[in-house]
Amino acid sequence: MLMKFGQIASFFTLFAILCCSTNSDTNAGEIIQENSSETLQQENNIPRSSNVQAQVTNVAVRGEENNYTFNVTVSSPDTGCEQYADWWEVIDIEGNLIYRRILAHSHVNEQPFTRSGGRIAISSNTEVYIRTHMNNSSYGATVLKGNVSNGFNTANLPTDFAKELENQEPLPNGCAF
Repeated sequence: MLMKFGQIASFFTLFAILCCSTNSDTNAGEIIQENSSETLQQENNIPRSSNVQAQVTNVAVRGEENNYTFNVTVSSPDTGCEQYADWWEVIDIEGNLIYRRILAHSHVNEQPFTRSGGRIAISSNTEVYIRTHMNNSSYGATVLKGNVSNGFNTANLPTDFAKELENQEPLPNGCAF
């Protein structure tokens, strides 16, 4: 059986998520949906962001309604505690915070990196944005948009959309390194 490059890449991404995740609160389970914004960018000729913002590049979802775990891959121009992605979050289309995964340290030598988070209480058809935040420059414009049932696609969101969430708990409590 001959596998395409994209299938091989997806296999290794899944393998890395399941075997190498550093978050101890994840549960083993079936992958329900996985999307990569890099693949979607290439297919749709969307240019990569060249600014100093972090962006979500992949999401894999497992679990069941109202109890999903998202494995989110972030590409970030981290340089240390002075510049790093300090969280990723799931928000609804109206801009309400559903879930936030705090990133307690920079990932200078681990790019891109994947961190899981959950229990995300949404239905399989709830449309959401998944976006990242930089400690020194706010939200990036490149996000993933979609739902568990139909998957997620790369989208652009104004960086000031639901910007007030920057002050909503939970918030980081410093940077470890």
